Parts: sequence; C-alpha cells; structure tokens
Amino acid sequence: MTGEIYGTVDPVLYPNGASTPAAGAALSWSAVTAGTIGAIALSLTLLMLGSAFGLATVSPWPGVGAKPETFTIGAGIWLVVTQWLSAALGGYLAGRLRVRWHGLHGDEVFFRDTAHGFVTWATATVVVAVVAVGATALASLAPAPADVPTSKEAIDAARKVAATFAAFTGLSLVIGAFIASVAGVIGGRLRDMHP
Repeated sequence: MTGEIYGTVDPVLYPNGASTPAAGAALSWSAVTAGTIGAIALSLTLLMLGSAFGLATVSPWPGVGAKPETFTIGAGIWLVVTQWLSAALGGYLAGRLRVRWHGLHGDEVFFRDTAHGFVTWATATVVVAVVAVGATALASLAPAPADVPTSKEAIDAARKVAATFAAFTGLSLVIGAFIASVAGVIGGRLRDMHP
C-alpha cells in the first residue's frame, strides 16, 4: 500500500475516469452517525433474538426468571457474536458512506477509514452504555421484593455470573473495536472504487 495514491478509480470499472470534484473533511460525522445507528439497531435485534432463545433471562432474585448459575458459555458467546456483528456493520457503513478523498496518500486513507470504523464503534458503545446506566438507575428505584430471602451462596453465585459477564463483555468490546476498524477500511476501499 505504500506509495499508492487514491484519487483514481478502477480503470476496468470506469474506463473514462471520473469527474468527481475533490471534497471531504477528515471525518464524516454523517457516515459515523449512520454506522452508529446501524450498529445499535443490529445489536438490539440480535439481543432480542438471544432473549427469544433464552440467552438473556438471568435474574438475581430467587424464584424470578432463570437462576444466575444458568448464565452459560453459550450466552457469553452470543453476547460476543452480537458485539462483533454489530461492530462490523457499523464500521463498514461508516467507511462506505464517507466522502471520497482525492489526492491523498494511501496510508492516510487507510488511517481515516480505520478511524471511521473505530469512532463509529466508540460512539455506539458510549450511547449503549449511557442508556444501560440510565435503565439501571431507573430499575433501582423499584422496590425489591419484600419477602425474598437471600443467602450467601446466592450472592456468591451472582458475583461469579457478574464476573463472567464482565469478562465476555470486555473481550467482545476489545475485539469489536478491531473488527469495526477493519470493516471501516473494507467499506472505504469499496467506496473508493466507485465515484
């Protein structure tokens, strides 16, 4: 990729060239926003499908929903797959929908496409985290069931589930950032092939 200059289209696909004027800021917020919305929508869709298959029905309260011990590796893998697929979609959309940069060195285009994917992932992650914190705050206002006995074993089991969930979430977020960045590059390269 070193030495490659973007600004010319694929001569096989466009034998007469392209008459697209030079344009574009380094970051296209409209493309990032579109990628963010796509990533969040796919995440919600996949999480709902996971709930339909029983992968998100854990409850810390005894007698209400599934026991914390039922959080399985399968549920963790579903969370990881959900994050990765939504990150890939968001990054790809951001790369593909950004403006075409003419006359830039290939390394700069690669960096900008990577940044589009990463910023899309980061924006979607922050939006979902803010919503989750708000939902948790609202849920904490509801009174706990009055006659629910808790035991040391139940509390320890809930702690283990929380630690496992955090490990799967952290892993999926780190790799999701990478996947979104790569998807941004793929989408950007495809964008540059067509004026």
